[in-house]
Amino acid sequence: MGGALGKGESSRKGCMPETKLEAKMVEAMQRRASEGTTMKSFNRIILKFPKIDESLRKCKTIFEQFDEDSNGTIDPEELKHCFHKLEISFTEEEISDLFEACDINENMGMKFNEFIVLLCLVYLLKEDPAALHAKSQMGLPDLEATFETLVDTFVFLDKNKDGYVSKNEMVQAINETNSGERSSGRIALKRFEEMDWDKNGMVTFKEFLFAFTRWVGIDDIDEDGEDSLN
Repeated sequence: MGGALGKGESSRKGCMPETKLEAKMVEAMQRRASEGTTMKSFNRIILKFPKIDESLRKCKTIFEQFDEDSNGTIDPEELKHCFHKLEISFTEEEISDLFEACDINENMGMKFNEFIVLLCLVYLLKEDPAALHAKSQMGLPDLEATFETLVDTFVFLDKNKDGYVSKNEMVQAINETNSGERSSGRIALKRFEEMDWDKNGMVTFKEFLFAFTRWVGIDDIDEDGEDSLN
């Protein structure tokens, strides 16, 4: 599972994203981080979970539109066909990169939570003309506030504005919220472990999004059945 998330990220120093999509994500997040964040604490993020959950579940209609054979997953051909049908002008390589980035189980079938991550990546890349058109065609304007909250949250965690979240940055973010609480360090490490899927010590925006879908309860990854919020 971690293989799909960690390509090109085996070491922190000289971290070189393998695909153009990965590079665009890091650059876009660095640009957003330079603009600052309105998020003040991790607790404030947690309070937004119910509203975010409700908003993301509305993506189900879009997901079902893409899932042409109604088998509960979107395969590469379905994604390409629907992008073409919606006149979304991503190149074949860009569509393949998007699919590979979001198909975390590498089973050639994108589940609902993986599709949500794809939509948020399209939103992050919205300054790209093709992404702008995609956002409009897929009905993303209604989801802008939710996706903006997710981007803002990552920026809040990314203290040094390098496009990644480290374990120390996660501890710092939790400590800002729970100053003086003895359990804050343990909470921070647990949250970080939930995000760091490839266990390389650094979290990308993509890894963060997958963890977030679990935190709010949108989880098609049937591993241990554990509720991350408990």
